[in-house]
Amino acid sequence: MSDKIPVTVLTGYLGAGKTTLLNRILSEPHGKKFAVVVNEFGEVGIDNELVVGADEEVFEMNNGCICCTVRGDLIRIIDGLMKRKGQFDAIIVETTGLADPAPVAQTFFMDEDVSSKTRLDAVVTVVDAKWLTERLKDAPEAKNQVAFADVIILNKTDLVTAEELAAVEAQIRAINPYAKIHRTQRAGVDIAEVLGRNAFDLDRVLELEPAFLEEGHHHHHDEDVQSVSFTIPGDVDPAKFMPWINELVQQEGPNILRSKGILAFKGEPKRFVFQGVHMILDGDLTLDWKPGEKRQSKIVFIGRNLNREALNKAFLACAA
Repeated sequence: MSDKIPVTVLTGYLGAGKTTLLNRILSEPHGKKFAVVVNEFGEVGIDNELVVGADEEVFEMNNGCICCTVRGDLIRIIDGLMKRKGQFDAIIVETTGLADPAPVAQTFFMDEDVSSKTRLDAVVTVVDAKWLTERLKDAPEAKNQVAFADVIILNKTDLVTAEELAAVEAQIRAINPYAKIHRTQRAGVDIAEVLGRNAFDLDRVLELEPAFLEEGHHHHHDEDVQSVSFTIPGDVDPAKFMPWINELVQQEGPNILRSKGILAFKGEPKRFVFQGVHMILDGDLTLDWKPGEKRQSKIVFIGRNLNREALNKAFLACAA
């Protein structure tokens, strides 16, 4: 049996539920230890703080998209991890929502050092049952993520009707008839269906993308999509913040592909974490602020036609 370290590439469009699935993997009592590499699209890193699992080391790459400018960073991180072989059982790479998984997967075949020590186990794609149809129209990355998947987590099935769900699944099947599909809510899937699949099929990929094993990658992102992020070095007033964020996503939801934040509410010992996709927001109190930890509030918006100045002014007005 190969002693190469298995690697799972976890991908999916903005807000589909990748971090929720990652947290589920890290939280379950499977007795395994993972090295986690998180790539984030944005100036202020939040995803790293949203990943649970105190035992895991999380390597964050914020300087661009993993499939483009920071691919060299990925190779360096994997090389570094290989020097500590034996301290973990597998590697999970979470891409940005805007990543094309092909060049990420390519790294595990094209780089000699990486390919000699690791084995791509599977590309796992999380898709949002409510929004996938729209994304397939306006985001080529979303289609690539579905096409390239070995396992597809069809998530947020509670937000659509049975007929809509069947239609979305038919769209997925039309793009990728081979991937195993799991219907989920809050990425609730048996971890054995996601990890250790030995599912990555190079032959199928070469049919899909004949130039997969050739150098040269010409992936272009949607230039209209931007990320803006803001930080308040202290607490916010929930009585100001909650009405503002709810009204904002109702008015600007079509342009806001993704929103997320970690907030310190005045007088509250726990962090408030919220996540949103278009008009849908979900938030809750999570971990305690640690003794001596600097309380601060950070939010990120990813979308089109975002008014940075107005958003910053409105967020700062929520300070406690």
